Amino acid sequence: MKISQNKYVILAYDLNVGDDDEKELMEQATLEQPMEFIFGTNSMLDAFEKQLEGKESGDEFNFHLTPDEAYGVYDDAQILELPKNVFEIDGKIDTNMLFEGNVVPMMDSSGSRLMGSVVSIGDDYVTMDFNHPLAGENMYFSGKVLEVRESTPEEIAALFSGGGCGCGSGGCGSHEDGCGSGGCGSSEEGCGCGSKNGGGCGSGGCNC
Repeated sequence: MKISQNKYVILAYDLNVGDDDEKELMEQATLEQPMEFIFGTNSMLDAFEKQLEGKESGDEFNFHLTPDEAYGVYDDAQILELPKNVFEIDGKIDTNMLFEGNVVPMMDSSGSRLMGSVVSIGDDYVTMDFNHPLAGENMYFSGKVLEVRESTPEEIAALFSGGGCGCGSGGCGSHEDGCGSGGCGSSEEGCGCGSKNGGGCGSGGCNC
């Protein structure tokens, strides 16, 4: 069976980022914790899926996504200073959430979900970076298709009711997962598997 619309796909892969001369292993989807998704349901980057379309179980793959195909170039305009009181809960700052390097879920004025990384914390303002963690990066995927099968009605229903694709239970590669919060491999929550909003390698990225 070939990878095509609505097929359930299971992959193992390494994701490296950087340049040809110097690459860094960013994420792995392993045999024990593979990346799983339903093809053609807008949960993965188009460029990621195009590289896999037509492949079968047992096929190996090795491809490169440029920043234009993945998360775009790094944009300094996505670094913003926000009033510190924005992060208060019941009048207090939650220090378990607000610390440098943490990825914090937020919303813009229109109610769209954003994921921002805490750059620095001042007395009155917090500097946030709303670029995708892999903005500006070249992404190199190498791996193997472990399984291709028909998706069940339950799996499709779960996808559209808030369930996700990803490593095991849904990190790697889904639109709603973001680097640095907890998924498969070395980048928590799917930096690299091919998702879009706020995290997943191969996904899209959050903008203010």
